[in-house]
Amino acid sequence: MQGQMKSKMSNYRWVIVSMLFFATTINYLDRQVLSLTWKDFIVPEFHWNNNDYGTITAIFSLAYAFSMLLAGKFVDWMDTKKGFLWAIGVWSIGACLHAYCGIATSGILTGTWLVGFEGAKDTIATVSDVAKITSLSVTLFIFARIVLALGEAGNFPAAIKATAEYFPKKARGFATSIFNAGATIGALIAPISIPFIAKAYGWEMSFIIIGALGFVWMGFWVFIYKKPEKHPKVNSEELAYIQQDDKHANAEEMLAHTKKISFAKAFSYKQTWAFAIGKFMTDGVWWFYLFWTPAYLSSVYHMDSTQSAPQIFTLYFITLLSIIGGWLPTYFVEKKGMNPYAGRMKAMLIFAFFPLLALFAQPLGYLSVWYPVIIIGIAGAAHQAWSANIFSTIGDMFPRSAIATITGIGGMAGGIGSFLINKGSGKLFDHAANTNMKLMGFEGIEAGYFIIFTICAVAYLIGWVIMKSLVPKYKPITDL
Repeated sequence: MQGQMKSKMSNYRWVIVSMLFFATTINYLDRQVLSLTWKDFIVPEFHWNNNDYGTITAIFSLAYAFSMLLAGKFVDWMDTKKGFLWAIGVWSIGACLHAYCGIATSGILTGTWLVGFEGAKDTIATVSDVAKITSLSVTLFIFARIVLALGEAGNFPAAIKATAEYFPKKARGFATSIFNAGATIGALIAPISIPFIAKAYGWEMSFIIIGALGFVWMGFWVFIYKKPEKHPKVNSEELAYIQQDDKHANAEEMLAHTKKISFAKAFSYKQTWAFAIGKFMTDGVWWFYLFWTPAYLSSVYHMDSTQSAPQIFTLYFITLLSIIGGWLPTYFVEKKGMNPYAGRMKAMLIFAFFPLLALFAQPLGYLSVWYPVIIIGIAGAAHQAWSANIFSTIGDMFPRSAIATITGIGGMAGGIGSFLINKGSGKLFDHAANTNMKLMGFEGIEAGYFIIFTICAVAYLIGWVIMKSLVPKYKPITDL
């Protein structure tokens, strides 16, 4: 009887994964509020164009990029629990700040501060200089987005670190794919909630209501998270499962798990550069789909955010297929005898081919809006599967003490890539529309979207080739 009791392993690690899942869901909900409200609700008030929106999203990406670099070090310094609390607290404040940009615009331009949201709209409408309204409101939204970026940058370094603390190497890809699916769930919930909240209560309340969810999460995290070796709900069997990699590690490797890593040291490894380049090439693709798909449906198919809700929901529902991304490398490791890195890279190569379908999004879009929606959904699923595995390559080769720092470096690279594609897209779309650009049978803004879809299609294969060239074989870091 006693032997039976000992053999039954607790499963508290999945409680941790569920918390990471909900944090990621909230994270992506907060990101989506602006993309689902700017065209229909914010533009009439502040007179933005595509370039203005592109500037806001681009600077958010850049702030996120450099914040990721620091966030990784911050999480390693603060440790997982406190680091995550600080991250979600800051980004929730940033999310709520967006709601007050109208009042701030009213106050700065007219001196009228003591007004509500509707009062701010009425006051701004009395200002004849539209350029001033646009310039100031863009600046204020950029400030709110920077605060949001500062906090959101801590999400993935903290989540990846928590995963490394609660899972052995062979299971991290699957655990990461589960919590990373929160991005998809957040994106799913967003189109069927945010536009309708904005329509019923004003765009400002959509930021406040969604932003407040982060504070609720913090209340649970305080009581739920402890390191597995200190958590009373993690029994000895589960702890042995979590720490199984340590049994096979030599003394040098065990020492590396406790050492902090400097930026200079981190950048000396090809493994760091491989991860960073993989993120640089592909993160911007996901962010383009996230930030610009509602605008694409509006510009090309003349659908407002409530009309396009079924399409956006379907698109992100398809991306739930990304959970396969965590299972496939596990299959290669357990059934085919590959090491974790080899299994992960083989899976990532398979996933890198699916975004090529984006080449057909525009041509097939002439037949029905559903063709680009389904294609973007498949490409998004491939990205999320790719993302779950590229994050896990860090844990495959770096000791736990360095994971958040390396994640931060990769996040910075991904943010720079996202900055380039978001800013470039805004400029390109306005240019294409204003000049009636013609390319491959497409005219105006549709030609602009075709160019960006083409870039998105080939980015993953290019990224994979570079990663494989830098790190052809499994080579864990043991010299820290």
